Amino acid sequence: MHVRAATRGSRLARWQTDHIAELLAAHGVTVEPVVVSTSGDRDKTTPLSQIGGKGVFVKEVQAAVLDGRADIAVHSAKDLPAITPPGLLLAAVPTRADARDALIGSTLADLPAGARVGTGSARRRVQLLAARPDITCVELRGNIDTRLAKVGELDAIVMAAAALDRLCLTPDVVELLDEGVMIPQVGQ
Repeated sequence: MHVRAATRGSRLARWQTDHIAELLAAHGVTVEPVVVSTSGDRDKTTPLSQIGGKGVFVKEVQAAVLDGRADIAVHSAKDLPAITPPGLLLAAVPTRADARDALIGSTLADLPAGARVGTGSARRRVQLLAARPDITCVELRGNIDTRLAKVGELDAIVMAAAALDRLCLTPDVVELLDEGVMIPQVGQ
């Protein structure tokens, strides 16, 4: 059996699609990636809350399945809206990776007062400021490499630990934030 898998074009999305392809290969299924550009990928500056929230990384990928360009779609569960569109279903969920968030560039305790920490997530912003009200959160968007490149310009950034693991990235200073400090995103 052969399936076409709609996916975003980022390194992380491609890793996830390759991972699903490996899992399906064990059952005799071959996977052909179909790369789809999403509104969230194209607009790298507007805060997610202003351009449509969760759907900005999945609408176009789901449309590829609905219009027949692809047979399945591969998403990060954290990007999925709560309600699945008609004609689609959540068919499988692989084993969850490390759900924690990672602070990159400094530890939380070592951040100086007034430190600038990059994140595009309102959830992360609220929890960071609860733990360290003396820091400033700065809007940060883009793929993994783009965000990592901001370390140095910013005092630290926050991203999913699983993203670092999946792409075999080992930044100099990484603190895995305990769930008591930073509750992970659902599906992260």
